[in-house]
Amino acid sequence: MLKVKNLSKRFDKVQAVDGVSFEVKPGEIAVLLGPNGAGKSTTIKSIAGLLRFEGQILINNIGNKEVEAKRAFGYIPESPAFYENLSVWEHLEFIARAYSLKDWQDTANRLLARFDMDDKKEKLGKELSKGMQQKLSICCALLINPRMIMFDEPMMGLDPKAIKELKSIFIELKKSGCAVLISTHIIDSIDEVWDKVLIMNKGRIVLIRTRNELDKKGESLEKVFFEATDSKGEGKE
Repeated sequence: MLKVKNLSKRFDKVQAVDGVSFEVKPGEIAVLLGPNGAGKSTTIKSIAGLLRFEGQILINNIGNKEVEAKRAFGYIPESPAFYENLSVWEHLEFIARAYSLKDWQDTANRLLARFDMDDKKEKLGKELSKGMQQKLSICCALLINPRMIMFDEPMMGLDPKAIKELKSIFIELKKSGCAVLISTHIIDSIDEVWDKVLIMNKGRIVLIRTRNELDKKGESLEKVFFEATDSKGEGKE
């Protein structure tokens, strides 16, 4: 599970994130939405341990920068990180060694097959297209069998078949009890999979709603998003 408590981050005179708090429970798919400059990227990078911040971030009740928290955490960044001179298979082996995984090869082969990458094992990182890099990034994150996983704009660069496969994986992660956080600005891309929406604007969470709450009111995710981020009004948590 993921707990974010009073997260704040300032860059010089700019308050990028201001007292953000939310929780993603085991078996829950939460989506983080917000317009450009809302603070999503800073929040995501703070959770991933890439930035210093004020407040508290817990993964499985352990501080997010602790080794045990990192072992339970999978992260797919918006821009895939890869090693130019390692092959696809060597990337997976690197992750397996870093996390001391045993008997990981069958899982790696299944993941590559799901994303039509099983014939790309020998391709080097520098030879991969953006879509292939994204697929490899997803496979590496899933290989560790995370208990909490975070996707930053995961559909970018993926073909329709891979997008369909990824949506199936979201549901599988949910059923396995994994806590899932997806940050995106493309509302339609996650419309059928989310359980809870976290809407950010101007560095704050301005609205938190579950799918059931919206369904009871007959409201659409798109409608509440634009209402919550309308500069003429103030969203309510």
